[in-house]
Amino acid sequence: MRHSIKRPFLQGILVLTMALALISCSKTVRFQNSTVVPGANASVSLSKDDNKNNRIEMTVTNLADPARLSPPKKTYVVWMETKNDGIKNIGQLISETSYFSSARKATLNTSTPFKPIRFFVTAEDNASIQYPSSQLILTTSEF
Repeated sequence: MRHSIKRPFLQGILVLTMALALISCSKTVRFQNSTVVPGANASVSLSKDDNKNNRIEMTVTNLADPARLSPPKKTYVVWMETKNDGIKNIGQLISETSYFSSARKATLNTSTPFKPIRFFVTAEDNASIQYPSSQLILTTSEF
C-alpha cells in the first residue's frame, strides 16, 4: 500500500517541478544583422521578475562607438515596441571595453510592466528623448 501512494506523489512532484521550470525560463531573442554596424551581435533575454514585470537583459558585442557613425551621435538608445502601449524608451546602452580586449560590449538591464513585441536600437544625441530618430542601428523581428 505504501508503494502505491508513493508513486503518484513522486509523479506529482516531478510534474510540478517541470511546470515551475518552464514558467521561470527566460526567452532569448536575437537581433537581425545590421547594415549600419555589420559587426555587431546583439540579443535580449526576457523573463519575469518577482513583481511579474518583464525583466530585460540586453547584450551587444562589437558595437562601434556612436561618434564614429555618419552622422556622429553621442549614444545608443534601446526602444521597446508594445502591442497596446506604443513605443517606449527603455534606456541607454552602456558601453565598455576590456583591458585585455579591444572588443566593445554594451549592456542594458531593466524591468518594465509593458509586454514587448519588438526591440530596436537607434543612435541619438540625447538618451532621454521620447521618440526615436530615423537612424536605426539594430532591430529584432516581432515575437
